[in-house]
Amino acid sequence: MKLSALSLVPVREGQTHRQAINTMLREARLAEELGFERYWIAEHHNIKAYASSATQILVSEILHHTDRIKVGAGGVMLPNHAPLLVAEQYGTLATLYPNLFDIGLGRARGADPFTARALRRQATNHEQDVDDLQSYFGAERAGGVNALPGVGMDVPLYVLGSSTNSAYYAAAKGLSYVFASHFMPLEQKQAIDIYRQNFRPSEHCQTPYVILCLNIAVADTDEEAHYNNSTLIQLFLNEQRGINIPIQPPVVQIDYDSPSEARSIEMQTAGIFIGSKETAAKQYAQFRQEFVGVDEIMCTGYIWDESKMHHSYRLFTEIVAEYEAGQQRS
Repeated sequence: MKLSALSLVPVREGQTHRQAINTMLREARLAEELGFERYWIAEHHNIKAYASSATQILVSEILHHTDRIKVGAGGVMLPNHAPLLVAEQYGTLATLYPNLFDIGLGRARGADPFTARALRRQATNHEQDVDDLQSYFGAERAGGVNALPGVGMDVPLYVLGSSTNSAYYAAAKGLSYVFASHFMPLEQKQAIDIYRQNFRPSEHCQTPYVILCLNIAVADTDEEAHYNNSTLIQLFLNEQRGINIPIQPPVVQIDYDSPSEARSIEMQTAGIFIGSKETAAKQYAQFRQEFVGVDEIMCTGYIWDESKMHHSYRLFTEIVAEYEAGQQRS
């Protein structure tokens, strides 16, 4: 099982944006040290909890501070960008850092409606945008519009999704598929099955490839893991309540406004490995039995203490390595 990581560049209460970006760089270097396949940045706008609005600049900075790990935008929210500009920007990155870059493509805006209007791009057809982007990375068009640099780059593209609709689309396009189980896990099994059953090989991707993005909160004890994860729960609660503030420190008890709010958070956080190493190892073993169609786990999480966040990733990497080694021996 391959591992990778996703960051929204969380801004903790009291942190500056520069401090948040420095934290991101240290995490990216950790991911490379742990042998992760890739490290992605997700585009969001006008959200005080994240500093990931200019993904292409952050990706460039990470590539400058790492050596081997693939780095990408996970994703580029195409409704916010002209495909030509995306191809030029990321074609430039691919020129500077060959074979170390890939792009996840999203159809959401990653912003509230008012911010979306401020981005000044009218409603577009997502499928056409993807086709246009692929063409700009393809062969040069004599006398036509070309992305320079970008032409002939064949930058790997991934379809991002959180529903079965995206699974059908990724399969029809013959592209790799990334499912957002870290905030929308309910349809993950169905989406993976749909994608694999309907996949059509393409020049870009000959066989189906599934990445499942999951929250990771592993600690020395179950109690500590759940305490650390209260930062994530507060983040989701604030988003549901329309409260735009930075990431908050952990708390012993979460106060819900209603039983329905508690159920909503429970469903939203179902896609998680949480607990001590022993507990999370049992969860992973069960996961591997249930999700046979997953090729890669993209780890993410919101733990207030940076050292504990790193410790969580280290413990989960050990869990995966030990399980997979045991399977090979058997």
